[in-house]
Amino acid sequence: MLDEAKRRRKAAKIIAVLAHFLGRGDRPLEGLTVADIGCSAGFIADELALAGARHTFGIDIDVPGLRKAAGRFGERVAFVCGDGTRLPFPDGSVDVLVFNHIYEHVVDPDAVIADMHRVLADDGVLYLGLGNRLGIMEPHYKLPFLSYLPPRAADRYVRAFGRADNYYERFRTRAGLRRMLADFHVWDYTFPVLATPEAFEGGELFAGAAGRAAKATLEKAPRPALRALLPIVPTYIWVATKSARRPSGIALPQPPESVPTRSSTS
Repeated sequence: MLDEAKRRRKAAKIIAVLAHFLGRGDRPLEGLTVADIGCSAGFIADELALAGARHTFGIDIDVPGLRKAAGRFGERVAFVCGDGTRLPFPDGSVDVLVFNHIYEHVVDPDAVIADMHRVLADDGVLYLGLGNRLGIMEPHYKLPFLSYLPPRAADRYVRAFGRADNYYERFRTRAGLRRMLADFHVWDYTFPVLATPEAFEGGELFAGAAGRAAKATLEKAPRPALRALLPIVPTYIWVATKSARRPSGIALPQPPESVPTRSSTS
């Protein structure tokens, strides 16, 4: 969270995905109201502001962290201490929400998603970076299969390797994430980003000859083969909307694909 260069690279990817979905150019957030939920040190929120947002908010419960972020970026971003289940915005007032790798850390992610649905504009867009419970390597503690385990076994596992006293993160499977987003229409950008990293500010994803070979494989892989991998992909990149919008960007070798939810099938 405090690695500024890494966080700004993640922000570039987030903005590129939003730009593609919205079909916008160099300043894809021009004139929009944007909020980063779980903003931490504020690096991503600052990049959202620099991408042209008319109003940018960073929401978190970490008061010392918010003070530090405000000291650096307060001229561009309004940092607010707020609970994700009671966001400090009127109904339908936010054009773009960012919720990037946060859900596994909160007590009630369903309630946070419900309140983001409340504050999102009818034609608004929610960017989601979502860890998968069935990803083999747990991303926080770098222990294989940690997120597969029930809570008590996971606690013993992290203690045995000296990583933490308890394992607090709670990931969901792809099916669980679909249920969490049931009230949204969702588009999956996971494979488009992996197959076309240059289009999504992800050049560091495929360094060297092995990386280039992996990229070429993903570009040409048939959709059924990719779908077979979806249950164990470690991270999903999803874009969610309240209305039945479609991505507006250029054609890609691996295009975004609709994720079935209650809203998309009703």
